[in-house]
Amino acid sequence: MTSNITFKDINKLAIPAIFAGISESLISLTDIAIVGNVKEHSVEALGAVGLVGSFLSAIIWIVAQTKTSISATVSQHLGANRIFAIKTLVPQAILFNFLLSLILFLCTTLFVHEIFTAYNAEGLLLVYAKDYYLIRAWGFPLTLITFALYGVFRGLQNTVWAMNCSIVGALLNIVLTYFFVFGYSDIIPAMHIKGAAYASVIAQIVMLIMAFYYFFKYTPFNLKIRKSINPSLKPLILMSFNFIIRTATLNLAIYLANAYATDYGKNYIAAQSILMNIWLFFSFFIDGYASAGNALAGKLLGAKEYKTMWQMSKSISKYAIIVSVVLIVLCFTGYKSIGQLFNQDPEVIQIFTSIFWVVLIMQPINSLAYIFDGIFKGMGDAKVLRNNLLFATFCGFTPTLLLLDYFNFKMYAIWIAFGIWMCCRSFPLMYLFKKNYV
Repeated sequence: MTSNITFKDINKLAIPAIFAGISESLISLTDIAIVGNVKEHSVEALGAVGLVGSFLSAIIWIVAQTKTSISATVSQHLGANRIFAIKTLVPQAILFNFLLSLILFLCTTLFVHEIFTAYNAEGLLLVYAKDYYLIRAWGFPLTLITFALYGVFRGLQNTVWAMNCSIVGALLNIVLTYFFVFGYSDIIPAMHIKGAAYASVIAQIVMLIMAFYYFFKYTPFNLKIRKSINPSLKPLILMSFNFIIRTATLNLAIYLANAYATDYGKNYIAAQSILMNIWLFFSFFIDGYASAGNALAGKLLGAKEYKTMWQMSKSISKYAIIVSVVLIVLCFTGYKSIGQLFNQDPEVIQIFTSIFWVVLIMQPINSLAYIFDGIFKGMGDAKVLRNNLLFATFCGFTPTLLLLDYFNFKMYAIWIAFGIWMCCRSFPLMYLFKKNYV
């Protein structure tokens, strides 16, 4: 029997997911806004936070794909009324995330110098990047376990719990970052860039504690590890592996963008840090509707309600595009002042304002890419998403970047390449979804 997905049903999932997404991105935006306004070496400090933030996002996005796999698995079993079949799977998946986070922590901290040298960082920029990262890296286990719990929540069609955790974490991070960076009287010493890193780790601890509270109190799962492996664990890991390849490819594009910007000069990487974090902020904002699509698609697929799933995809796409247009209008209204929130250096602001419009006009296309990403993730179709990203990165982004950089387009090369990249991500997914499910 086909059910109808209403505007209320979509927004019940999307609105909390939007707040959760923007709250998480506010942690990075807070760091670059506060650090970018310190009195000493603000350009280098801003560039370092931007580089580390991009690297952390890349790594976390890659390994946190178990969140997507868990969400898809839980939602499909929920739709099929078989939630009992995965009660032993959830603690095993969380343990897998924890062990993976320890490996990442050890490998990246041991090679921190080589990692940021590969981004073309040197001198004071390299010193700041290493100082900031060696503290932030302690958040790996905290973040990956929290994301696994968020995946469980979303699979159960609940995005409010993740929203509550993320909002508290973001607000705490804003307050702590300000006082830890600039100091407070004789009570808290000014810690400069290290203060921002300590604040982020403390915020992540609080978010994890809150997520465990919701997990134990409101979900049917626990953390008891059984000796027998749940039969769904192997498919979940295989699905995660495909998502990991996809996300690694995605982050190759982000790495290339930051490496090229760093090579152009410290003012370019500072401007790139602002642009990238605003772009990620928009992504998290619009991704709220993608999260709704993710949760609903998995449930509808489990219930075999394909017609409803197609109607849901059209409705969510419409809402996401409206949100992106509103964001564009607001940003054009305060065009230059947005950059000045993060840094006052006139050369950095000039680079920022010369390219910001390109970031803005691609947002509707981005919206479609995120929505259909979310829907395919909810259905657990990791192979399609993997192949789509491989095509977009190696046939769209990379050749565009190399060609335009050759003609000295500099920042335009980076962001036009991102525009081509998003077109290659969105339109093929829309075509495949309509072909297979309509």
